Amino acid sequence: MHQILADILRNIPSPLPLSQQDALGLVQLHERHLPDIMALARLHTAQGGREAFSCGIINARSGRCSEDCAFCAQSARHKAGVREYALLPEETLLQRALDLTEAGLDYFGIVTSGARPSGRDLERICRAAERITRETPIRLCASLGIISNKEATALKQAGFTSYHHNLECARSFFSSVCGTHSFEERAECVAEVRKAGLRVCSGGIFGLGESWRQRLELAATLAELRVDSVPVNFLTPIAGTPLEKAPGLTTREALALVAILRLMLPEQDIVICGGRGRTLGEWDNAVFFAGANGIMVGDYLTTSGGMLERDLGMLRLLGLR
Repeated sequence: MHQILADILRNIPSPLPLSQQDALGLVQLHERHLPDIMALARLHTAQGGREAFSCGIINARSGRCSEDCAFCAQSARHKAGVREYALLPEETLLQRALDLTEAGLDYFGIVTSGARPSGRDLERICRAAERITRETPIRLCASLGIISNKEATALKQAGFTSYHHNLECARSFFSSVCGTHSFEERAECVAEVRKAGLRVCSGGIFGLGESWRQRLELAATLAELRVDSVPVNFLTPIAGTPLEKAPGLTTREALALVAILRLMLPEQDIVICGGRGRTLGEWDNAVFFAGANGIMVGDYLTTSGGMLERDLGMLRLLGLR
């Protein structure tokens, strides 16, 4: 066994976060030692007591975003031709929560396009959340863009338990992806949400053209910010966006990434979200053997996910549901 792998194995059953330097060593080994790396990551998941969970979302307001994120179909600056609509009615949000509850999901995410929510939309979302928490047991997550501590506190009081706000990529790569706001604004939002007492869900999109070093840089930043859950998205190139011809990740790279993130972030939930089907295909259940303990099921924001029943059947088959 390679020395780096042996050193990690000695840390079990008390998993220690893998350093960026050692993680880079694993990157250099993953072509020949991927099964071993995945096995170590899975042991870290088990020893860390990370429970499996599932989440579903609703695209509650679509399109017309003023930001220029290169991967996003909802930017008004791109020509992806996505459907545009204002905030969905309260009844629609409640029905989606009821449907996901009946399916047995753990989290329901209400997601809106745009840099930040308007005061009116925030009030409407909070009213919907109060009703959802009265009528269902599902845990609520919001993803509304950059918000303040005051707004995060209002969401918590309305019944939200989590807030999702991806950093998207490493600080050193961010200007290649977005020019209308800064990496620091995103990181500050994560910190303010945490101060408000919400569970923080923050990760990124991989396959944007970043290097392996930058992927590890992002993981280290997430550890510094002490986020609770790390969503892992694999780029789905969308026509009409600047990254429409980006190659994305191979299946091997994706599985190696999940395993290395687990080893660097042993105390965080690792949840696989957008691009799972496109990148992993028939190997999508392997993410649980690479250290992930959560998946997003059903459709995503502007792209289709796997069929809900198929995903839930996979969880049952693996004894995770």
